[in-house]
Amino acid sequence: MGLFNAINIAATGMTAERLRSDVIADNIANASTTRTAEGGPFRRSRVVLRPKAEQPFWRSPFLPDMMDGGPGKGVRVAEIQKDTTPNRLVYDPTHPDAIQTGPRAGYVEMPNVDVVTEMVDMIAASRAYEANASIIDGSKTMFLRALEIGSR
Repeated sequence: MGLFNAINIAATGMTAERLRSDVIADNIANASTTRTAEGGPFRRSRVVLRPKAEQPFWRSPFLPDMMDGGPGKGVRVAEIQKDTTPNRLVYDPTHPDAIQTGPRAGYVEMPNVDVVTEMVDMIAASRAYEANASIIDGSKTMFLRALEIGSR
């Protein structure tokens, strides 16, 4: 394992969590958007994360260092999915996007964004980002201590 592997792995996590925070912020910003360019109300997006190394990790104590792949390589964003849960119907016949005819006349299709769920996801993303930043700080401290020990 190289000197900067822990920092590189934590950096992939920070990058992924930052994108996740951006997607959550977009969801919250569009919580009331009833008209999009694609047509219809806004649909919630969510980030799907996968490990960079798809194969499961195992380590043999008998494997030479040259052949050892080491621990995981970090995380990557596999895709950003649209949530397909049904939209909320809110009765507001004065809204410009209200349904005009049929049994749902007067109802407005609102986005499937629940602000409370988005805030919980934002807190989780923020905590994951902080955990990765702590790993970088810990690694940096460990490297500095190793340099101090080596300079004696």
